[in-house]
Amino acid sequence: MMIGCSEDYLEEPAPTQSVSEDVIFNSREGVEAFFAGVYRLSRRQFTSYDSGGIYSMYMARSVKGNDLINTTSWFSFDYDNDNREPTYRRTVFSWEYPYFMINQLNSLINGVNASAELSEEDKTELIAEARVLRAFNYFQLAMEFQHTYSYDPSLPAPPIYTELSLEGKPMITLQELYDFILEDLENSVDELGADRINKSYVNRSVAYGILARVYQVMENWSGAEMAAAEAYGGNASAVLDASSYANGFDDISNTEWLWGLPQTSDQSNYYYGAPSAFTDHYGQAYSSVYVNPNFVDEFSATDVRNTFENAYGIAPGDYREYVTNKFTFAFDSDIVLMRTAEMILIEAEALYQQGREDEAHDLLFALQSNRDAEAVQSDNTGSDLFEEILLERRKELYAEIGVEWFDAKRLRRGIDRDPIHRTVLTLEPDDNRFFLKIPQTEIDANDAIDDSVNSDR
Repeated sequence: MMIGCSEDYLEEPAPTQSVSEDVIFNSREGVEAFFAGVYRLSRRQFTSYDSGGIYSMYMARSVKGNDLINTTSWFSFDYDNDNREPTYRRTVFSWEYPYFMINQLNSLINGVNASAELSEEDKTELIAEARVLRAFNYFQLAMEFQHTYSYDPSLPAPPIYTELSLEGKPMITLQELYDFILEDLENSVDELGADRINKSYVNRSVAYGILARVYQVMENWSGAEMAAAEAYGGNASAVLDASSYANGFDDISNTEWLWGLPQTSDQSNYYYGAPSAFTDHYGQAYSSVYVNPNFVDEFSATDVRNTFENAYGIAPGDYREYVTNKFTFAFDSDIVLMRTAEMILIEAEALYQQGREDEAHDLLFALQSNRDAEAVQSDNTGSDLFEEILLERRKELYAEIGVEWFDAKRLRRGIDRDPIHRTVLTLEPDDNRFFLKIPQTEIDANDAIDDSVNSDR
């Protein structure tokens, strides 16, 4: 930087907290450094202990259902399904966090597109990775701020930005938002390979996993079958490891993890880390989440997922009777975002929905028999088989991605809590409490959106 005789640089101060676009976008290494920053931001301490990153969204969804019981701690308003008003932190975070990430990704996409130094091959792969992440964040906005897709695709949905802008855009339709999400994903999945820097980065498998979730919500069952199989590889026995299930769900190197957020003791989000900081009753964290005894009863004694204990010697009938040691909390506990088991279960549901019940049943049992060496395949058919698949999703994925809420919302089934809960409630199918109101901060800052956007919400 200091070659030459001129001392003009002394007269031209440069920022010390940022790097110029020329430096970032004139090499693949520069763009990968930008990506590293984006991924780091995905586990940042964004607002507060219940609103740190994508993991906070998943935890908020997890405690809204029947299987988990939250005490008066962080996520307690989410547990009450009463955290959706325009000025509330949950609402503001769930809007601003995805858009913050989208803004970074738009900068990356546009910078790579404009680069005269990057090869076309590098551009294709880097833009594909960014578009998948952008679609992932728009998918969160779609899920958080409107009814599910099958309810009414013409309903208003959060606006789309593909450029950096200080001018707010109007709401669009849910159909337009899902079309954009699909365009980003479908045009990108096959541009990515299997290689990546580590499991916090998106590769082809993760991209197909995100696409499988979107197809699942849109009830595109042939698409969901294809995408889920692509995500985990299509061979269930090769991607499951029952012995690792009891290791604390804190290690991104686990063979079942497709995508996660790594932590180290010196680069940690500390007590923000969900779910472990809230579900682990043996470490020094919040220990605020208990497990519904009726849910515990769904697990056989020989199931490796039966990680429940009466840690406090509580009498039956008390919501504090059971805790889970599924997750181990420490400052270096990694956070799971996607696993092979979820993809296997998406494929099983997709097969069922296409009338291929025998295939669905066999694939479901491939997972069940891995988790429980004494499992016996059921003779369920029809709707009973479907309910078995949904129960298996809850048993496999509880506290990870908000699976119970996710399924109740997309299937328009509602949630009916057992009387043992601290807050007993019923969410009817298509209840407005399945989505949030538009934040007042957005209404105040965006001339294209006014207070009427929250009418009847």
